[in-house]
Formats: sequence, C-alpha cells, structure tokens
Amino acid sequence: MASEAHMPGPECLIENTNGQLLVNPEALKILSAIRQPVVVVAIVGPYRTGKSYLMNKLAGKNKGFSLGSTVQSHTKGIWMWCVPHPKKPDRTLVLLDTEGLGDVEKGDNQNDSWIFALAILLSSTFVYNSMGTINQQAMDQLHYVTELTDRIRVRSSPDVDEVEAEDSADFVSFFPDFVWTLRDFSLDLKADGESITADEYLENSLKLKKGTSPKDKTFNLPRLCIRKFFPKKKCFIFDRPTDRKKLGQLEELCDDELDSEFVQQAAAFCSYIFSNSKTKTLSGGIKVVAPTLLLGTLVQTYVNAISNGNLPCMENAVLALAEIENSAAVQKAIAHYDQQMSQKLQLPTETLKELLDLHRASEKEATEVFMKSSFKDIDQLFQKELVAQLDKKRDDFCNQNLKASEDHCSALLKDIFSPLEEDVKQGIYLKPGGYRLFIEKMQELKKKYVQEPRKGIQAEEILQEYLKSKESVTDVILQTDQTLSEKEKSIEVERVKAESARAAAKMLEEMQIKNQQMMEEKEKSHQEHVKQLTEKMERERAQLLEEQERTLALKLQEQSRLLQEGFQEETRRLYNEIQNLQKKMNKPKKGCFLG
Repeated sequence: MASEAHMPGPECLIENTNGQLLVNPEALKILSAIRQPVVVVAIVGPYRTGKSYLMNKLAGKNKGFSLGSTVQSHTKGIWMWCVPHPKKPDRTLVLLDTEGLGDVEKGDNQNDSWIFALAILLSSTFVYNSMGTINQQAMDQLHYVTELTDRIRVRSSPDVDEVEAEDSADFVSFFPDFVWTLRDFSLDLKADGESITADEYLENSLKLKKGTSPKDKTFNLPRLCIRKFFPKKKCFIFDRPTDRKKLGQLEELCDDELDSEFVQQAAAFCSYIFSNSKTKTLSGGIKVVAPTLLLGTLVQTYVNAISNGNLPCMENAVLALAEIENSAAVQKAIAHYDQQMSQKLQLPTETLKELLDLHRASEKEATEVFMKSSFKDIDQLFQKELVAQLDKKRDDFCNQNLKASEDHCSALLKDIFSPLEEDVKQGIYLKPGGYRLFIEKMQELKKKYVQEPRKGIQAEEILQEYLKSKESVTDVILQTDQTLSEKEKSIEVERVKAESARAAAKMLEEMQIKNQQMMEEKEKSHQEHVKQLTEKMERERAQLLEEQERTLALKLQEQSRLLQEGFQEETRRLYNEIQNLQKKMNKPKKGCFLG
C-alpha cells in the first residue's frame, strides 16, 4: 500500500508545460505500488483561493502542497499525494491538487477546461473551492461545468438509437460527489429570516431563474449542469483563518493561532471527506484497485486522448483498463491453478479419473479467481484464452501422468522380473518340466507386480508389452520341454493367444473408458465456465440495474423539483432522459455465449 514512507510529500502527476499536458512516469510508478482500492479527492477552483491548504489538512499535514503567498499561482498541472486513509485502513487516500483556474499568466481557458475535466474523471469526490459567497460571479467562474459534455464522451461510438441518449444520466453513473467549499465566507446563513444550513444555502443558490432571455439562460446553465451531473452535493463554509497579515505564514501557524471557528470548520470538512468519500468507481461498478496500475492507466489514457486532439472517453478508458486487468486476471488464474496442482498432484495417479477430478477442482477455483478480477471481457476473449490455457495444462498433465506411469511401471517390471530373466539366461528352465515351473514363476511375479500400488494408468499396457516381448522366450521353453506332448503344446499355445487377446480387449475397453472420461471432462469444464460466466453476468446486470435505479431516483427527484419551480421545458428534457434510462433498464438481457 502507498504510505507516508513512499510519499513523504506530493508529486506532480500531470505536468502542464506551455499548455501541453504530460503524465509524470515517476508518479505512475507510485500509483502502481498501491495495493488497495483508492479514494480519490480532487480540488479545483480559481487560483489563490486556498485549495492547497485544505488538501494538506486532508493529508494530516501543515506543509505539503505548495500554498504560495503572493498573487501568483503556485500549483501547475495536477499534483498527487497518496497517504493512508485515516478512517479506512483497507483504502488508500489519493489527493489531487490542481492549478488555479483563471490564472492571468496563462491566458488559456482551454487548458483550464481540460484540468477541470480531468479532475472530474479521476476523482470520487470533487471539491470546488471559491472565495466569498455563491453569487453570479462564482457561477461564472464555474462555467467549466457547462462544457463537460463537450469535453468528455461516455461511449466511443453510440448506437444509432442512442445518439441522442448520451445525456446527463450517462455522466451521473461515473461522476464524483460534489463538494463546494466557500472561503472567507462573511454572511449570516439565513433565508427569509430563518437560519439555514450550508447545504440549504447551496440548494437555494442552485435555483433557476424563470425567463428565456440570453441572460436568463446564462444564469441557469451552470446551475442546471450541477443539479443534473452530480448525484450528491455538499457545501462547507469557512471563516477567514487569521488576519490578512498572517495569511502568508498559514502553513507555519498552529491551530491555536488560527480563528477557532475556522479550525472547527476545517475539521468538519476533513471528517466529512474521510467518512463519505467513496472508492473510485467507474461506470458499471468497476472499482479502481490493484494489482494493475488502474488509476495510472486512467490518467495515461485520458491525457493521451487530449494530447492527440481527441476527447477523453470513459468507454475507451474502461476498455484500456480491461485489456490490462483481464490479461493479468488470466495469469493470476493460471498461477492459482499451477499452485493447486503442484500442492495436491502426485504423479502417477492411480486412475485417469483421479487426475481429472483434481484438475476440475483446480480449474473451478482458477476460473473463480479470473471472474473476480476480470471485467468488460468483450466476447469473452480472455476467458476463452483462459479455457485454452487450462485445456493445454490438463492435456500436459495427462501426458506427464502417462509418462510417469510408463517410467514407473517399466522400472518396477525390471526390478521384479530381473531374477527370472537371469534364470532364463542360465538355462534353468530348459529342461523337462521347465515350462510349468517357468509359467508358475511368471504368474507369481505378475501377481507381485499387480499388487504394487500407484502404478498409474499405464500399468496393464506396460505389463502386456513386457509379456509380448517375452513370447519368443516362452515359446522356446515350451517347445524344449520334453514332458509335454505335441497336443499339450498346441493347447498351451492357444491358451497363451487367448490370454493375450483378452488382455488386448481389456486394454481397448480401458482406452474407450478413458476417451469417454476425457469427453465428459471437457463437457463438465465447458459447463463450469458457462455457469460462472452466467453468474458473473447476472451480478453485473444486478449491479448495473442498481446503478441505473439510483440514477433514475435522482432524475425523478430533480424532475419533481423542476416541476415545482415551474420550469416546463427543462422538465420535458429531463422526462426524455428518464424515458431513455428506463428503456435501457428494460432491455432484454443478452445470453451467455462461450464458444
């Protein structure tokens, strides 16, 4: 996990050099070392409004992100600080501090728009920091929110019947929670003579103005966007931390040297962020978590798109992540399979069934490992790759099992029959009555061989091959035995042939049984993969439905508010969005195919 030991201070994540955005490879290395789900908090706002101070407080430090003490903007690009989460030990807190919007030295609003969009795309909680009250000037400074649909795409190529449907419902599914922090707030929180909360103040400030003039539309647009895009909204107000003369030394001051109200307000803000900020989750409920550098891949994918003159696309980003994660999931599953087989398998196995049962149990676990890590496996390409690798592993083990059995049986036969072979060389059985003695000895040694345990699946075949190789020796002993008549010799020859034929028939039957077992195993394997895939698709469908129902509830709530406020046109637009969302929710689910 990322810790203070790894990151004693912030590191630049996305450099902004003359309007060119570049990802810092050192920051990606730090992200790749994180082994926990990440909670990502980004702060954005006009320059010189105290963003960095709040982020340092979230990091539990007075110093870290550069505060600056002049009218110049200190933070350039996006800086990152990964720290242990103070309330969730199984999470890592990733703090993103962005360069100030509207910096006169830049003179480039386009660059500000990209910084704003990247902060939205990367965070699970988005903090907008501004000075004073929520007035029209503050809303004008937040005009970047009105450009989000022009800066971010949900799908790479929408279906024909969904071209009009890339609406706010699509964005709500992966947009972060919204927190507005108001610095140096000097008003009393009252409305119509009654005390109100900061959240109620924000809600009142987001009310629309009736009218159709350009001025009315300019007034309403940022408010509509905030209301539609952000599923959860929160507001915090802050008194001035200290007198103006000491503001330049803010990071040097202890809490008892600051305004007590401000200290309490900062503590309340931090407590809320720690308790309520969620794990960074993509559309479809995909959590950003190790082992692959998921957050780093997101950063790289988005910045590459911007650098190439394209729009950052959520679908493309998810597919890029899926490519990495699914490939890693296959390797993780195979490693688990190998571990299980190496721990439990002892070659040769007594029967083919013993091997196949162990393979199936290990394959099932390996498939479960894959299912837990994989996502967006289009056409099950990676699962098919896993199936192919597991099939090859099974076949390899079958061949190894065959070879181990052959080697073991050959060595065993040599050990058991070598005294008899030595006697044959000495001519002990080339005498009257020698054949009967030879056959008795052969039967005795065969019985000893048969009684030996764990010879494996080639036990009978290797024995028959050995006996066949000794037929000429047996025939010589038979023919030289003068105590036997010609008729008895003929009968004995026929008996040996019949015994050999029975052994061959038995081996053929065993081979057919093995082939049948292999066919059944392949079918069971296929059914297990289909079963687990079906269950995974059902879980993902339920998760998506839950996400859509949550979005639908927010849309219906917003529709009700717009209706109450008397905005018929906006209500109609929202109604269309709700209809589109309900259509998606009612679409028949796709079947499970794994060829």
